[in-house]
Amino acid sequence: MDILKVFGTNVANFRKQKNLSQEKLAELSNLHRTYISGIERCGRNVSLENVQRIADALEIETYKLLVEHKVLNQNKVQKRKIISTND
Repeated sequence: MDILKVFGTNVANFRKQKNLSQEKLAELSNLHRTYISGIERCGRNVSLENVQRIADALEIETYKLLVEHKVLNQNKVQKRKIISTND
């Protein structure tokens, strides 16, 4: 498991779920926008204090940023719904 990739992907996904821009997340977590961008591009090794700041800003439990989440492909889900409704 590449922890930088997992963390960066999770930050981006949770940020988008909350409809936050990188700039707004940076403001809420008291970090710089380019720092958030670097995290999401998996190019930043983040301190535990900053992990906590980001989790607090996203209003989620910290561990959720550090575990790999299975993401369903939305296109597959939509296709299944279409197929099942036609039956």
